[in-house]
Amino acid sequence: MLRLTEELTRAGIAYYGPRAAVMQRCYDKLRATRLAQADGIACPRTLPGDAAAEPDFPLIVKPRRSSDSIGLRLLRKGPLPARYRTSDYLVQEYVRGREITVALIGTRIGQPLELALPAGATYSFARKYLRRPRREPVQDAALAGRVRETALKLAQLFAVNWAARVDFVCEPGGRLCFLECDAAPMLALGSAFAASLTAGGIERSAQLALLTT
Repeated sequence: MLRLTEELTRAGIAYYGPRAAVMQRCYDKLRATRLAQADGIACPRTLPGDAAAEPDFPLIVKPRRSSDSIGLRLLRKGPLPARYRTSDYLVQEYVRGREITVALIGTRIGQPLELALPAGATYSFARKYLRRPRREPVQDAALAGRVRETALKLAQLFAVNWAARVDFVCEPGGRLCFLECDAAPMLALGSAFAASLTAGGIERSAQLALLTT
């Protein structure tokens, strides 16, 4: 999709969707993390796979440029396999807590949803789209407010021009960590994106109207 948006941009063809520059910014996980940290937003400690420092285990390893948790792995003990010791991969602090996602279109934002993952499971591509966990609105009003506020701040920071789904993890002590901003989220009925907006009072017809204006 990134290549498609780049081609459309070069050809000067108008379309509904994320700008190529936005996708490049969000899908480069190291760049997005560093931008967020520089703006005071908490993130898991993240390093390139070829960093000189030896990582602490357990940790998360994932491609530097990707979306939807494609290629994400939890490594419980070392050493780090050689195939991950390149600048194409990231090693990231394994943050334990409540997995939360929220959707937005422009400045319209949905209700944060908590994902009922099994203990020790990660929010992988398979769990996002094939074995979806139960999703429930975050009941803690203060936490939900923090999630919405931070997601909107990130959308502004990344210059999101269309829609996004933003993933977080909230540690038991209350630290809210930014994980990922998907600038081209799955929009289908039943997706976390659609469910978050619906739970936030934005019905499906309104969602579609906002996506095409």
